[in-house]
Amino acid sequence: MKDKLKKLFAYYAPYRKLFYSDMFFAILGAAVTLVIPLIVRHITNTVVYYEPERAKQAVITLGMALLLLIVLEVFCNFYIAYYGHIMGAKMEADMRRDIFGHYQKLTFAFYDNQKVGHLLSRITSDLFDISELLHHGPEDLVISVIKIAGSFVILMTVNVKLAMIMFAFIPLMAVFAFYYNGKMKTAFVHNREKIADINSQIEDSLAGIRVVKSFANEKEEMRKFKAGNDGFVDAKKVSYRYMGIYNSGLGAMTTLVTVAVIVSGVGMMLKGRVELTDLITFLLYINNFTDPVKKLVSFTEQFQNGYSGFERFLEILSIAPDIADRPVAYALEDVRGDIEFKDVSFHYEDSPERVLNHISLEVKAGDYIALVGPSGVGKTTLCSLIPRFYEATEGAVYVDGTDVRDIRLESLRNHVGIVQQDVYLFAGTVMDNIRYGKPEASDEEVVRAAKRANAHEFIMSFPEGYDTDIGQRGVKLSGGQKQRLSIARVFLKNPPILIFDEATSALDNESERVVQESLESLAKNRTTFVIAHRLTTIRNAGKILVLTEEGIAEEGTHEELLKKKGLYESLYHMHF
Repeated sequence: MKDKLKKLFAYYAPYRKLFYSDMFFAILGAAVTLVIPLIVRHITNTVVYYEPERAKQAVITLGMALLLLIVLEVFCNFYIAYYGHIMGAKMEADMRRDIFGHYQKLTFAFYDNQKVGHLLSRITSDLFDISELLHHGPEDLVISVIKIAGSFVILMTVNVKLAMIMFAFIPLMAVFAFYYNGKMKTAFVHNREKIADINSQIEDSLAGIRVVKSFANEKEEMRKFKAGNDGFVDAKKVSYRYMGIYNSGLGAMTTLVTVAVIVSGVGMMLKGRVELTDLITFLLYINNFTDPVKKLVSFTEQFQNGYSGFERFLEILSIAPDIADRPVAYALEDVRGDIEFKDVSFHYEDSPERVLNHISLEVKAGDYIALVGPSGVGKTTLCSLIPRFYEATEGAVYVDGTDVRDIRLESLRNHVGIVQQDVYLFAGTVMDNIRYGKPEASDEEVVRAAKRANAHEFIMSFPEGYDTDIGQRGVKLSGGQKQRLSIARVFLKNPPILIFDEATSALDNESERVVQESLESLAKNRTTFVIAHRLTTIRNAGKILVLTEEGIAEEGTHEELLKKKGLYESLYHMHF
């Protein structure tokens, strides 16, 4: 816990001045509330016994002092509410930057086992709770300690016995709070898990809303949502039960303090041991005693929320990317595009079963290689090893004779262009999505890339042309249009190595023809890997590799493989 708190406090470092000023005004505001009852005691104890004229003058002076103190208290409260929240918001932004940056570093293997809703929960609700703790926590704690300690010292000078009676409740409150803090922490952690589940289910349902509506399954989605929502309410009931016991218990104890002071004080007054003015002072300080107790209640609740959120935040930051640059990695310049797989095997983390088994393959710069074979034999996985989306379990992959593990990831991936079957377009304009291939590209370069991808004509048919908003994931475009935008993106990137992952398998014949022309234009003079289900798209490939679970079963041109009358021929006749 010590190390975690050290990491938590590290976020204060850039805002030390703001933090110290916030704490200064918090302490000053707490001191003012301690002084006001003392002035009231002085008036009731001393000033009322002055001569009328002198008493009037003293009351006016002390009244002005009280007004100034109230103005000062208002300013202190405003400062800690406004600037304190700004500090909290800035620290929240820093944490969001850190966790989002870490999300960018994590690999496909991490995202294969994660739900987007859970990851989203850690960057939204968790961070809000942490920022509330970072802002309110220290000042609430300091204010509470000052008020309780200050009240104790002051009241001990007024009447020791009555002060001891009043503060005898603190150990009882502390034991009560300590016990239910543990209960609340467990409940809050469970709450976070439930809300993350709901976020994940909502994200999944909204992302697939067209599928939901096409099957008229709105009721099924509501049923799944209701199950998650009801589970969240049940989890909340547990936490609210503990919170209710906690708050009501402490509320009852603070009321008992008032009762104990009144009963004991009146008893002492009857015996002449306490003055009426001193009893009034004690009653005035009860507010200074109960107020910090309420703040401590708030602090413990914030601490449970914020700290459990911070633990989840650290969980993500502690996950090291399983693929990272080696210390000696360097940028690759003037890439030709020679690719070599040397005795490569691969299996996923959660399964010992090999997807690739001792694959050896040499591809010369500019070669056009097609990969075919049944589903699940590792065609996409083989290509994913080139840009290091996954790491080979055994063996090595080389680009221009250099082990890809010795090349900086950014440099390696800048030299590889990928066109996938499931095109992902971002919310925004046509121009924004093509420019994603090269963020610094000019408008002229974007238009040139679109023309080379056979996309310019349909783009200009839109009323707003390249400034047309395409909607979430490009929902306003057809499949062929989306695919051509993704090809334009790669044209703009201009990489020497290309991977086409079943890029036309989801298109109709007309769209496939246009997209195939774009792909062939893009592939000229580049090392190209094509993963294909439709064998018509790879007849002109320089070499076709037939993959099975045992590895590369056959290789050759379209005509050569047909003559062999082996697996490729049977696949070909299955399609025709």
